Amino acid sequence: MTTTQTIPANPLLANLICMASMMIWAAGLPAADVIIGTLPPLVLAALRMSIAALVLLPIWLALDGLTTLRRADWRRGIVVGGIGFGLGSFLIIFAQGRTDAVTVSVISATMPVVGIALECLFDGRKLSPTLILGIALGLVGGIIAFDGRMGTLGFGIGALAAFGSVLSFAWGSRATVHGFSDLTPIGRTTITLVGAAIATTAFALFAHLFGAPTADWAAMGPREIGALLIYAVGALALSQVLWIISVGQLGIGLASLHLNATPFYVMILLFALGGDWVWMQALGAAIVGLGVLVAQGILRKSN
Repeated sequence: MTTTQTIPANPLLANLICMASMMIWAAGLPAADVIIGTLPPLVLAALRMSIAALVLLPIWLALDGLTTLRRADWRRGIVVGGIGFGLGSFLIIFAQGRTDAVTVSVISATMPVVGIALECLFDGRKLSPTLILGIALGLVGGIIAFDGRMGTLGFGIGALAAFGSVLSFAWGSRATVHGFSDLTPIGRTTITLVGAAIATTAFALFAHLFGAPTADWAAMGPREIGALLIYAVGALALSQVLWIISVGQLGIGLASLHLNATPFYVMILLFALGGDWVWMQALGAAIVGLGVLVAQGILRKSN
């Protein structure tokens, strides 16, 4: 049974949690660049999911108890996690390897459209002028935030994989919230990440048996291992818990609008490390923020 998502009593807190999720996820992108060329996509996806699941499992056990873990629907967790996050993780790594960060980021900007479409199809959400305007602002702001580098936008199998990742992740996020309503956010996150770890590990082993490229473990030095831990623990385990909390309160469509401000968060991180301030990305993030307010009707409510 599905229910129509509504704005929570404290939308400010929900949006701040979503922003925190995006900022932590964005901080892991530079770490991803370090290891994407070192490990094959399936191996990297399996390692990332497995590390995140192993970190969250004891925390879930300590907070909710062994009985909750035993009664959880692990079969559904494997299906939702495998399709939503396991497949999605593999596709985004594959896409980034076949294209570039600009192409992947622009295609990822369609996430709010996909999320709203899922809610309209399955949750009975009705489109309103303010919702459409907010989504449009988020899409435009997300594209502008890529610093106008549209000339490098590429299409092909890599771009198709990127869009497939958007579909998988949007579906998996919604299914996590609606399919495990009896679990706490950390329980919902953990059970699906365990499912994703099982699925990606199985596929990686299967692919290895049929001659897929193997990992060059000798190339995994302290720098690469550290980057992997950041990519798995911070940019997945912690970020995903906050993401599932925000999706549970805002819905997948509205929460996805925050994803389009990710380039701005990356720029802030690089700026703090001595990089340049890019006004185009700041403008894009501001437009995304305006879209978030408009789509949720917050501006209208304040008048």
